[in-house]
This record gives sequence, structure tokens and C-alpha cells, in this order.
Amino acid sequence: MLWRVRTTLPDRPGALALLAEQCGLADINILGLQIFPGIGAVTDELVLRSPDDWDAARLVALVEGAGGLSVRALRCTEAALADQPTRYVRAAQQVLEEPHRFPEVVARLFDAAAEPPEVGVAVADPAQVMELAIGDVQVLLHRSLPFTATELARGAALADLVADALVHTAPTAPAAHAGAMPAYAVQGQVVRALVDGAEVGRAILGEAVEDGTPAITLRVEPAWRRRGVGTRLLVEVSRLAHASGADEVVLRTSADNRAVLPMVLAAGLRGRIRLAGEELTVRVPVRELRPQSR
Repeated sequence: MLWRVRTTLPDRPGALALLAEQCGLADINILGLQIFPGIGAVTDELVLRSPDDWDAARLVALVEGAGGLSVRALRCTEAALADQPTRYVRAAQQVLEEPHRFPEVVARLFDAAAEPPEVGVAVADPAQVMELAIGDVQVLLHRSLPFTATELARGAALADLVADALVHTAPTAPAAHAGAMPAYAVQGQVVRALVDGAEVGRAILGEAVEDGTPAITLRVEPAWRRRGVGTRLLVEVSRLAHASGADEVVLRTSADNRAVLPMVLAAGLRGRIRLAGEELTVRVPVRELRPQSR
């Protein structure tokens, strides 16, 4: 049975050796180890193989008995044994090749697959949340194990990398529509993007969800994507939400949606992106927007 165990040990000679000795006496094999240095204490993450009859509570008690503090033990798979420097290099390669996939890539890199708490619900341990900034957009990750200072620094470095990559990823206009500029029409709670009377995109201000925040639905025809249509629709439907008294809007889409991060960045809105399983949730404050003059 494989476990990922994270603990804080005193920064003194022999602390890790004592833990290794206790594991050996209990017939527990240490298969992997990451060390996150700190001041006065060190956070160690171990991948352990235990006998089948061990549970998390018994494993925590063993590590605490060897001097470990803040011990967390979670079941894991053999994927936890992957070489960590290799994982970071591959993540950086993915970010450079496909910067729009940053939320998905960074969540997988830091094993932040746990369902994040709902907005407005306090997190038991603030250290379980990583906030990464790309321009005015925040990408929020949550997991059951606290993030270390080393991981926060690595995440920030990757966020800087994706910001640079997005600057050099300019949208290309489809040749069939070169020079065409959509017009935008508001009808009730719907914003439409029109070219020669044909609809090429639509944003709908829908019913409120969870905490009363209105949800928006946004769609752009494939031939008109990466031309700023989605960004303009997002801005205009956000203006509608503000005019109706909302403080923010929420947009839900699939985790692999390539348009979300560039769209929110281009809109100049202070979005907050959360990844939960296969779904991205984007919350955008609209209180500072003003209705479009017409």
C-alpha cells in the first residue's frame, strides 16, 4: 500500500535518520523523498510502502513518534514516484507550448486535485491554498496538504513563464474573415456578436448560482475564435451584470478550454480562476464597470 506522507522535522542532525529507523522497524519502505528547507524546521514529503493492514492514523502515529509534526498521510499511486525535477521541466515545456493550459498543468504538478472550497467558505488551513497571479488574473489552487514556501516559489516562477509566453501568443485571424469586424447588440440579458446580420457569438446573463452571483454562458463560433470576440462579449455581459446590481459574475467551462485564460487577461478584468476536477470556474468582479454608452 502506497502513501504520500508530509511532515515537519526539526532542523538538526539525525532527525530524518530516526524517522527512517522507525519506518524500518515497522517494515515500512521509504520509496521517495522530497525535502523543502525552512528556517528552524524542514518539511519532508515521503512516499512510503506499508503493509496492507496499515491505515492513515497508524502511519501518522508512527511519524509523530519519530519526532514529526503536522503529519499528513494520504493514499497515493505509483505516479507519486515520478522524478520531481523531470515533472517540473515537463510542466515548463507544456506551459511554453500551450500557455492557455496553465491552470490544468500547474494543478496536476502540485497534486491539487482536491475539490476547492466554495467561495465564501473559510479554508481550514490557509497554507492549503496557492494563489498565482498572471497579470490581473488569479489562478487559485487548493489541496488537503499545505503548500511549502518552495512550492509557492516554483508556482510563481511558472506563472511568470506563462505570462511571458502569452505575450508572444498573438491570435491569428482566419483568412476567410480577414478585415470583418463584428457588431455587438444587447437584447435583454443577451449580448450578440453579429457579422452581416449573422450571429457569430453570444453571451447570456443567466440565473444566480450559490451565493447569488449570476452565471454567464458564452459561446463563439469556431471560425471566429481567437479574434477578441469572446473577450468583448465577456466585457459587455459583465456590464449588463453590473447594471442589474451584481458585484461579480461566474463562468464555468471545461478544464481544457483554451480560450479562458487569454480571454480574461485580454478583457482587463480581475478574474479568479479555480480548477475543480474537469471544470474551470472563473469569477469576475464587475462592480467597477460602467454601462456602455450607446
